[in-house]
Amino acid sequence: MDFGTFLIQLLNSMQYGLLLFMLAAGLTLIFGIMGVVNLAHGSFYMLGAYMAWSLSSLLGSLLLAIVVGTILAVAFGLALEWLLFRHFYQRDHLDQVLLTFGLIYIFEEARSMLWGDDVHGVEIPALLSASIPLTETLSYPVYRLFMSGLCLLLALSLYLLISKTRLGMKIRAGAFNRDMAESLGINIKLIHATVFALGVGLAAIAGMIAAPISSVYPNMGSSVLITCFVVVVIGGIGSVRGALIAALLVGLVDTFGKVLLPSMAGMLVYMLMALVLLYKPQGLFKQ
Repeated sequence: MDFGTFLIQLLNSMQYGLLLFMLAAGLTLIFGIMGVVNLAHGSFYMLGAYMAWSLSSLLGSLLLAIVVGTILAVAFGLALEWLLFRHFYQRDHLDQVLLTFGLIYIFEEARSMLWGDDVHGVEIPALLSASIPLTETLSYPVYRLFMSGLCLLLALSLYLLISKTRLGMKIRAGAFNRDMAESLGINIKLIHATVFALGVGLAAIAGMIAAPISSVYPNMGSSVLITCFVVVVIGGIGSVRGALIAALLVGLVDTFGKVLLPSMAGMLVYMLMALVLLYKPQGLFKQ
């Protein structure tokens, strides 16, 4: 593998890893803070992709569609938490699994009724359609760099929100000891609604920015859900920092595995998870 090819694969692995982090961060927040096993999290990724397709056609701009779609996704997350999820916080995990598993079918049927079952493409904005030359024969798309940059910006924003703000302090307090936080006057219901809406918004943004390079198709959320759970398990349930490091590791292993060991590419990520759990049963970082 020459240097140009190595650099492209390294950039691809970082872009894929950061996109996985967008999904895994919401998933690990929802499970680590609210204790909810959300199997429907991949459906929010699918929702974002379909919103990118429909809103970009309606508004004439993918970037504007991402802004509007994020607002709609957060509003949808707030409504879904208020209608369904808040009634399952104290229930067994089996009840939560059954609820979220049923939501997958509901979302897929709703998607079929609203947008049909065809595969759709989303056009890359003209401003981001160029490529940056890396060597005399190889170049790298600007849009993929935009994806990585946006994911890094959101990761930094999430870190600052959780670690440096009063809201983040309340979120951490609710995750550490819900009863004590409530006794100190923290509105746990509001914190849970905020965290859930944040997780839905992050997953939808991931779907919207991924739509131009992965297309928009039925059941697209199911294909990323398992990988997201792998990231959460490797990083440590409830740890955003662990989710970021684990997502980057999974991105590296998956991308270079497909290039260097294509016959084993499908199992390398799970081998990585098994190796981590062998020495760190609770993941790389505790909550």
